[in-house]
Amino acid sequence: MSFDTAHCMLCPRRCGADREKGVGLCHCGTEIRIARVALHPWEEPCISGKHGSGTVFFSGCALGCVFCQNRKISRQAVGKAVTVEQLADVFLELQKQQAHNINLVTGSHYTPWIVQALERAKPKLHIPLVWNCSGYESLEILRMLDGLVDIYLPDLKFYAPETSGAYANCPDYFTVAAKAIPEMFRQVGQLKWNGELLQHGLVVRHLVLPAHRKESMQLLDWLAETLPTDAFLLSLMGQYTPPDTSLPDKHLNRRIATFEYESVREHAVQLGLNGYGQERSSASASYTPDFWTEQ
Repeated sequence: MSFDTAHCMLCPRRCGADREKGVGLCHCGTEIRIARVALHPWEEPCISGKHGSGTVFFSGCALGCVFCQNRKISRQAVGKAVTVEQLADVFLELQKQQAHNINLVTGSHYTPWIVQALERAKPKLHIPLVWNCSGYESLEILRMLDGLVDIYLPDLKFYAPETSGAYANCPDYFTVAAKAIPEMFRQVGQLKWNGELLQHGLVVRHLVLPAHRKESMQLLDWLAETLPTDAFLLSLMGQYTPPDTSLPDKHLNRRIATFEYESVREHAVQLGLNGYGQERSSASASYTPDFWTEQ
């Protein structure tokens, strides 16, 4: 596993930052920082199960969506510093707490260190590993994870470069995700279950944004054309919550209308996509967890 910390090209941003002396566009250096570790009951039912998903929220993010609900950790990179050894112990402690899986949230910019921690914990780790990410993943990151990840849980956020450019400053979002998601599927393959719990496979999340239902439908069309519709799950989310501060795009300052979400959901059904929808009551900031704020 080759990774140059003095000239980081790990994520699709390829910013070339010297993370030994400073931080990259992900807001992180070489120190692993985690913002929350907990059993999480609010993931998809096949992941949360009865006891919860063993989530590890990593600090920082290379994407930087303007409407991010977790901006405290994605922009400011607040959290607790841990070593590779301590991170491995975190995985094993979550397993001891009866977590159904280890759910790594936004860990892409720490991938080389996470891989080391997983290899250290692997002999004692007997539950699935979930890679919970933005979908904006380089193939280099995914190749590091090949054989370690059991369940990929990517977002598929934007279709039009104008949208991803305005909302996340990455016009190439879909170009990157359109390569990353098929690679994730190649690695994990068909869905495999243990009763009601997913053990292996791909779950693609999509958050319907206000005034962007047609773009959502384009993304669903691409999924149905690219992957076997019975071999992965779609999680269609309707809980978009406007940030506390007003955004220049007026559409992002409101929640989505029921009509917007239902029209996208109906399109998914017509395409034969399987998975999960969401009650409109889920559109609440109360679903955003509290994060550790230690600097």
